[in-house]
Formats: sequence, structure tokens, C-alpha cells
Amino acid sequence: MTDPAAHQLNQQCDCTTLDAAALQRQLLARAPDGSLGELHSTHPHLFSAVPMFVSGSDLARMQATIAAIESVAALPAFVRQTLAGASELACFDPGNAGVFFGYDFHLAPQGPQLIEVNTNAGGALLNAVLAQAQQPCDARMQGMALGPLAPAALDRAFVDMFLQEWRSVRGDAPLRCVAIVDEAPTQQYLYPEFVLFRGLMQSHGVAALIADPRELTYRDGALFCGNQRVDLVYNRLTDFGLGSATSNDLRSAYRDGAVVLTPHPHAHAVFADKRNLCVFSDAVALRALGVDEATVQTLIESIPRTLLVTAENAATLWQERRRWFFKPAAGYGGKATYRGDKLTKRVWDEICAGNYIAQLTVPPSERCVRVQGVDTMLKVDVRNYVYRGAVQCVAARLYQGQTTNFRTAGGGFASVYSVPR
Repeated sequence: MTDPAAHQLNQQCDCTTLDAAALQRQLLARAPDGSLGELHSTHPHLFSAVPMFVSGSDLARMQATIAAIESVAALPAFVRQTLAGASELACFDPGNAGVFFGYDFHLAPQGPQLIEVNTNAGGALLNAVLAQAQQPCDARMQGMALGPLAPAALDRAFVDMFLQEWRSVRGDAPLRCVAIVDEAPTQQYLYPEFVLFRGLMQSHGVAALIADPRELTYRDGALFCGNQRVDLVYNRLTDFGLGSATSNDLRSAYRDGAVVLTPHPHAHAVFADKRNLCVFSDAVALRALGVDEATVQTLIESIPRTLLVTAENAATLWQERRRWFFKPAAGYGGKATYRGDKLTKRVWDEICAGNYIAQLTVPPSERCVRVQGVDTMLKVDVRNYVYRGAVQCVAARLYQGQTTNFRTAGGGFASVYSVPR
């Protein structure tokens, strides 16, 4: 059930808790070259000035769902089933878990509903900075927590996470250089976060650089960016299987064990391929894997029923399309996703030919935001940033439209305050 106190705050509290001056100081301290000094104008809808209120019971329910998924994903029978027919690279388990899993929820009347899992979820460090620039608006907020970890502790937690990734594969060898890798990184909307990660690693004694995969070369048994040898790649690519020609050198270095990659294709295949939601939301399939009944109940109550679109069920799904939301199995960022009630027959034919899943529609909750003096209802999803099953940070994204887009006045990332149960 929706928590009345949290709901009331989200509908009625229009206080600005973001201290813009404090945020600017944070950005300047983390990027002394001034490269993030104009973020308010280059990315005007990156941060919302208002917080999102979530009940402690909903946060606990999300954590229980995450723990349930992690327990199923650890089962050898689930891994074998999931990787049947997967690429050789996806089947290769390098030994490190993968950083920044993102578990995205909609807050529904029946409780939080998991919409998807991502294994290269962006925004964690941006939200750490945002959390440190919050100014509670009144006494009601003084006892509310801003996540499982105090905002000031997140920097250290993130660095320790990367070090654990490194040590899981390399033991006590020193980590000297990290490359943050994405296609055309300076053109990515979240490029400012790459700058923040570069500064964070450098401030803890690790060389760091930002690179396009085309800038990487694999030679003499090591991965290089120019003349700099790279020990670990923080992977922000949406080429999840490293199948693109632009990833050739990175793929070869990873395959040969010459670089530590995080997150990696194996993690994506086991956790983030959206076809896995078909299993996680199916009580019969879960029981067949030997999942205990308590975990089965947690998952089917917290994950909307999800089906693979097939020739056998296509006619039924088309007839019932208004109930479903359609996503590509390997999709990301809301690209090529469709609400069933908006589908045309032409798009439906593409879905049937395109390896899609159908997920029962769960409308997002809403947050009232005052935009230019007018109360405006924005949609909300809530992301849990997770490492090895532990939630590090919780953030909301406020938006209008079909998916989160960072184009909505008053929207963007929002800090999440926990309303006591």
C-alpha cells in the first residue's frame, strides 16, 4: 500500500532542498579545471531542485527484491539456463562482480515494482554530489535518511568498490590506471560524470583517463590508451557483448585476461538481459530452478509479469496490447520501447521480428513540482545503485513523457529521503 505520509509530501511539499551554491562548490572542488562550472546551463535538467520522498517500508521492499534476484542469479541452474546459446564472451566469468548495478522501480499502490535491471547504470556519482548539496526544508526532514550510506561516505565506498573489483582478479597487485570508456565520451549526456570519476580516482592516487574504445590498443600483452597502460576499464559502453568492431582491442584484451573490465558481458547476460525478467516473474519457472517459496513470493509480488514475444503468443499480446509495455531484450535507456496503447501495426511487426519482451504496464508514481509558478505532476522512477547485492545509493528520476529523458523542466535526478515507517 502507498504510504500516506510519503504520498502527502510528494503531492504537497514544493520546497527547494537543492542548495545551488553548495552544488557549484562541489563541482568546482571535484573538477578544479572549471570544466563543470557551467553544468547548470549545459545540463539544465540534470538535477531537480526538489527531493523525492519514499517510505522506509518501500525501500525495505526494494532491498528484499534485490536480494531475491541476487540469490536466484547465483544458482548454477539459473546461470546454465540463462547462458544457453549465449556468446563465448558472455559465458566467461572473470571473477569480479561488476560495479553499479541499477535496479529501477516504479512505486505502485501494491508496493514497489521492479521495471528492469541495468549493469552499467549511470548517475551514482552525480547523485552522491547532489546528496551533499541538499538543505532540508523543515523540521519534518531532519530525521529522514538520504540513503543507506551517508552522502559523505559514498566517495570512499565507490573507490573501495573499484579496488575490490581489481583485487578479485589481480589480488595484491597495485592498481595504477583506470580508463572510463564509452563511445564518443564527450558527446554523452552523462559525460560530466566521467569527469567526476576521473577526478575521484586521481584524488585517491590512481591515474585515470576518459577514452573512446577506438583509442585503445592491445599490444605486447597489455591494453594501452596512447602510451598509458590501462589496468582496469570502467565500462560505460552500451555494446554489452563487446561485439562492435570498435571494441575489438578491448574485447581481445579482456578475453585474454590482460585488463580487468567492470561491468562485463557475463554480468549483463546474467542480470540485465531483459529476458531474465521472464524467469524472475514466473513462479513455475522459479520453482523448477529450486528457488525457495519465500523468494518466489517476493519476486512475483515485486516484478510485473514479463513474457518473451513469440510467434505463439503474438496474436494474444496484440489483442491485449493496452495492458503491456514492450522493450527490446538487449535495450537500454528507454530506446525503442513502446506503450502498447500507442502501438501501430507497422511497429508491432517490427516488435515481433525484433527479440522483444512484453511487461505488464505499471504506471509510475508522481511528484508535484512547481515549474514557473505552476504545480506540475512529473513521473518518477526510483533507482537503487547496488554492488554485490548491497544498496549503496538510492535516487529518483523525475520526468514527463514515456521514459526518463533529462529534458523536463523541474525534472532530472532527485535525492531520495526515507520517510520513517
